[in-house]
Amino acid sequence: MTAPSLKLRTGDAIPAVGLGMWKVDKPAVPGLIGDAIEVGYRHFDSAADYGNEAETGAGLKAAMDAGLCQREDLWITSKLWNTYHSRDHVRHACERSLADLGLDYLDLYLIHFPISLKYVPFEDRYPPEWVFDPQAENPRMEPVHVPISETWAGMEDLVREGLVKNIGICNFGVSLIRDLLAHSEIAPAVLQIESHPYLTQDKLLRYCEQEDIVTTAFSPLGALSYFSLGMAEQNESVIAEPAVVEIANRLGKTPAQVVLRWGVQRNTAIVPKTSRRERLVENLAIFDFELSEADMTAISGLNRNRRFNDPGDFGEAAFNTFMPIYE
Repeated sequence: MTAPSLKLRTGDAIPAVGLGMWKVDKPAVPGLIGDAIEVGYRHFDSAADYGNEAETGAGLKAAMDAGLCQREDLWITSKLWNTYHSRDHVRHACERSLADLGLDYLDLYLIHFPISLKYVPFEDRYPPEWVFDPQAENPRMEPVHVPISETWAGMEDLVREGLVKNIGICNFGVSLIRDLLAHSEIAPAVLQIESHPYLTQDKLLRYCEQEDIVTTAFSPLGALSYFSLGMAEQNESVIAEPAVVEIANRLGKTPAQVVLRWGVQRNTAIVPKTSRRERLVENLAIFDFELSEADMTAISGLNRNRRFNDPGDFGEAAFNTFMPIYE
């Protein structure tokens, strides 16, 4: 089974279900990539900051060498980290991701956060992560003032040079997107945001649909990836919600499948994360049923505007820097 696709403004089509590579341990990555391709995944969501792009590339190469797929069958996304926002750094960052992934081009390259941090050369540390000097007595982020317009011009350069087929953004709100559209020559094709039943982001999704921007939801199952980081409480599990469990039992599906189906039925692509083959199969098996309008409404009604991945929260606690990006 492979997932259906969502058509982008460029005419390309992004598979509606991908595999998120965040927090996947390096040794597990190559085998996981092979398993995912075997069971039907063609969309892989990577990033320089995840620190496992070389291993992702090894897995992709092994799968292609084994004849499981060809490059044109795959959709590979990567992301520009915060320390590379200057126009002359954008290309180098993209080329590093391409080299690690063993690819000639990316299907999609995203600005990871609307946050510009002081440049860290590759030879000093890669990926550079959030703090400028981890050995400092008080390690913190070092913000620099690089306009989004400058970073976006560098992203547009990548399209013109054939390194990237589509460009987009992550963790942007309506105001930033509106400003970006006002000065862009190549409009963003995709916005990637945190979205799940506790954070439905209805107005942002509606605005993106109006502007012909496809939305991808990361953390589509909510808190599951954040428990181990201390960024979510154990009682914040959307798949344990009675409304979700009732729908799952009635339809003969798992609660996770119901929540993921809710995501794709909202016309968002989703990139759930797992390191287990059985979960890969489960997360992809969501296209043989539909949720009723009443079911969709019940799940959307769980919204709490609960954001788990917020630099305005974790930046101060973990990196001694208050870095809000959401009002």
